[in-house]
Amino acid sequence: MRFVDEFRDAEKAQALAAQITALCEPARHYKLMEVCGGHTHTIYKHGIDDYLPESITLVHGPGCPVCVIPMGRVDDAIAIAEQPDVILTTFGDMMRVPGGRGSFFDSKAKGADIRMVYSPLDALKVARHNPDKRVVFMAIGFETTAPSTAMTVLRAASEGIENFSIFCNHVTIIPAIKAILDSPDLRLDGFIGPGHVSTVIGCRPYDFIARLHAKPLVCAGFEPLDILQSVYMIMQQLAGGRAEVENQYSRVVPWEGNPKALAVISEVMELRPYFEWRGLGFISHSALKVRDSYAAFDAERIFEVPGVRVTDPKACQCGEVLKGVIKPWECKVFGTACTPETPIGTCMVSSEGACAAYYNFGRFSRDRVKEAIRT
Repeated sequence: MRFVDEFRDAEKAQALAAQITALCEPARHYKLMEVCGGHTHTIYKHGIDDYLPESITLVHGPGCPVCVIPMGRVDDAIAIAEQPDVILTTFGDMMRVPGGRGSFFDSKAKGADIRMVYSPLDALKVARHNPDKRVVFMAIGFETTAPSTAMTVLRAASEGIENFSIFCNHVTIIPAIKAILDSPDLRLDGFIGPGHVSTVIGCRPYDFIARLHAKPLVCAGFEPLDILQSVYMIMQQLAGGRAEVENQYSRVVPWEGNPKALAVISEVMELRPYFEWRGLGFISHSALKVRDSYAAFDAERIFEVPGVRVTDPKACQCGEVLKGVIKPWECKVFGTACTPETPIGTCMVSSEGACAAYYNFGRFSRDRVKEAIRT
């Protein structure tokens, strides 16, 4: 299949793996973080770890938008959905995310009108068809999805649709990376940069990683050879004593980003003073809220929202997984009490979550490795 098979060629992957191995210094261990959950999914699905030498470890970052939503925000959305004449619309992977009072599915079973949609425009269509209801869209995601939310608000404003609003939970990636770099828990050698977010923000915002922290970052695509080539580019920098931002995903990511998408975000949204991230705590200027000029479309101003912080279950270690401190299988409840069917933490819910990706694609191969070692 053209445009797919050429990025999954096993012989090219083996050749790249050999070049990566040749760049490793003896007795040195390398730890690289893949920031994006889409990369985590590819790594587990295609067994990228198996191509790398044992001296290179890939750890997961906070780039899964569903995974970083704190339980308190889920409870806030449920509180909105339970108010009279409200239809809450949301992406499908949010339906099973557990909050302190259960999930959206639980709330829907109790009578709340919560509907899955594929885009914010679908939510706007629900508002058009239900003029006697107040329709709220649960807006989540990084800068990747924020433009479509902002465009939908502009569309609602231009059409004079007054029964539509958004519960804005959009987050921004740069403050999260800064928080990880400042964390004492983790020592990283480089970053596989998020491809989706970079299509909007470009590569320039990552300059501080190389300039201030002396770490290489390579923006990467999502096919197996994309990731292996990005690891190779990082290893080339480390071997040469360089720390730069490079763009492996240049077929999609413009260096300066997408100015039109950035402009529409800026028109409708602005940075919050602070926002809570699951596993990372409160991070300054790390999320977006609706500007005053579009307050009529801001669910947080229209409805009474509890805004109560909810502590994660003690058994769940999503926070450590999101910071790359532990691997999914090192969590105490992974694959036992916590599965995709009965998730305790958000990382087991979304397809981009590290725990769900490993549960679906990695656990059997790991068992085979253990069996091979025993025999």
